[in-house]
Amino acid sequence: MRDLSAEHALAMPATTVESRTLPVLGHETWVQVTTPTDPRPGALPLVVLHGGPGMAHDYVANLAALAAETGRTVVHYDQLGCGRSTHLPDAPPGYWTPQLFVDEFHAVLAGLGIERCHVLGQSWGGMLGAEIAVRGPASLVSLAICNSPASMSLWVEGAAQLRAELPADVRDALDRHEAAGTTTDPEYLAATQVFYARHVCRTTPVHPDFAATEAQLEADPTVYHTMNGPNEFHVVGTLRDWSIVDRLPAIAVPTLVVAGEFDEATPATWAPFVERIPDVTSHVFPGASHCSHLEQPEEFRAVVAAFLARHDDTAGESR
Repeated sequence: MRDLSAEHALAMPATTVESRTLPVLGHETWVQVTTPTDPRPGALPLVVLHGGPGMAHDYVANLAALAAETGRTVVHYDQLGCGRSTHLPDAPPGYWTPQLFVDEFHAVLAGLGIERCHVLGQSWGGMLGAEIAVRGPASLVSLAICNSPASMSLWVEGAAQLRAELPADVRDALDRHEAAGTTTDPEYLAATQVFYARHVCRTTPVHPDFAATEAQLEADPTVYHTMNGPNEFHVVGTLRDWSIVDRLPAIAVPTLVVAGEFDEATPATWAPFVERIPDVTSHVFPGASHCSHLEQPEEFRAVVAAFLARHDDTAGESR
């Protein structure tokens, strides 16, 4: 006789997924909550912060697999100005500040009723995670900073080094169009893709989650163009002078720093995190670049899962 109960158990989904919007700072922030059907006792929620700024959550959506793999709730949300959240194309440049996104993070936690959590931020999300952590919120249990710089001056220096390694014709196209201000020219856009294929996302073809985020960015680049600039290595936006280096000793939670071997976040850009955060560990993924989580998803999640598990059990001891 077949064991129908066992077959039914195998067919049951490992997670449930709920998407909705929350009222945040007078606008609406879209959130997605992935909940394991078999939660692990003591496993605290993980909140994922996407990059950009303004690149929406789609390209980090695969981290929802951590819900089933670690028995914890995983929260994604689209930050204001992008994705499925409220778009504000007419907001003045001064509206888009790190503090805005810190405030949004805390409003999301309050709206979901989350009192304590882990935070994982990728690229700009890691910068935002550090901005949250240096303020010492009681809600933060651990921080994972993934593929992120500790300052934009270090980021620009690293990008310049990587640009110098590009083919001469590619470098020439980038330089000419940046000098002329023609960064939407097809020749310039093609040249940027050479850099992206080496240092941003090395999957071939382009990963569909990354393509979905790029499509949303192209539809409304307000936040990205205002805070960053036209692309990953020509930083002329309001974040160009951003740095958290001198504030890093204030981060009081265990912190994981990860990057890829060929990451546009070069070792010098994330070294201050390792040197200045009191309780820190780091990991580099060989053969990966900026989107390590898309290029080596199982390996990436395994490193993150082990880190989270180490800090679930002791999360309440010092609070």
